Amino acid sequence: MTRYIIRRLVLIIPVLLGISVVTFGMLRLIPGDPATVMLGEHATIDSIAEFRERMGLNEPIYVQYGIYLRDLLRFDLGRSIMTNRPVIEEIRQRFPATLELTLGAMGFATLFGVSFGIIAAYRHNSALDVGVMLVALLGVSMPIFWLGLMLAYVFGFKLQWLPPSGRLQVGIELLPLAQAWGLSDWAATHRVGRNLLEFFSGFNILSAVLTANWEALWSSIKHLILPSIALGSIPMAIIARMTRSSLLDTLGEDYIRTARAKGLKERMVLWRHALRNALLPITTVMGLQLGFLLGGAILTETIFSWPGLGRLVVNRILARDYPAVQGSVIFIAFVFVLVNLIVDVSYAYMDPRIHYE
Repeated sequence: MTRYIIRRLVLIIPVLLGISVVTFGMLRLIPGDPATVMLGEHATIDSIAEFRERMGLNEPIYVQYGIYLRDLLRFDLGRSIMTNRPVIEEIRQRFPATLELTLGAMGFATLFGVSFGIIAAYRHNSALDVGVMLVALLGVSMPIFWLGLMLAYVFGFKLQWLPPSGRLQVGIELLPLAQAWGLSDWAATHRVGRNLLEFFSGFNILSAVLTANWEALWSSIKHLILPSIALGSIPMAIIARMTRSSLLDTLGEDYIRTARAKGLKERMVLWRHALRNALLPITTVMGLQLGFLLGGAILTETIFSWPGLGRLVVNRILARDYPAVQGSVIFIAFVFVLVNLIVDVSYAYMDPRIHYE
């Protein structure tokens, strides 16, 4: 198992290298000059030349990529052209919001997807089965941007049941963990501890629970519902269809008929025997969808004004902020590959017959 994990981790290097080449090249193909975008249309030729010289944009493309790759091998994602801050700090500040949204969407997709799949498989060829599969088909077919706008319009503006945008209601204050726990002085002298506290403070729901701010907790949950539904609609449909298919195959096995012949309750047959043995393909789909959600939150974050990593990428593409976009894409790709590795390793624990060499 250890050798397998090490081999998979080593294979991440060429994957990230290929992604870095594609991202670097595609960004340079986008029309527009970062110096002109940053300084404005009325900037002088001298100021533009000075900006390009300072940011290294006047170097040949291969030299720019060489510098970028050198910094990447040092785990340095560079500095943002727009804010002059380290890209890794901006990612650390934005990633908790994206991860919170991703987990919310994945929770929605898993809960309803697995439930609908079980119902459809257990009531195979019934009207309920057809209805569930129709819902799954609609979930796959609806574009996220359209569904997000409809949810915000209906439940946010018309019915006013849920907030249409943002993460927290205006006027509600959620203190950082260091300040809420009186650790500001300690955090000032401990860089690692400060970074960890800042990272976990970015999770509004977790931070509200840890600081016992129940008003902020309720507001954060309400703001999370609509974007989670919009983002989780397609994974929910995919998980439902995979659960139905996998469970139908399992319910037709001989050991299921044997369990029923022994007089076991149908609930035990379904949950302990059938569903447990149908989990491998379902887990595979869930792992892939979790990775896709991390990178696919761009539209959802833009629609719902969610201050996450996806919205950062959109804004920095418009600003031609090459280091910020490159660093964000590499980071998302790394998390995606890491999630797939964790899913693969989990197979051995769910099915003892699987061994990695």
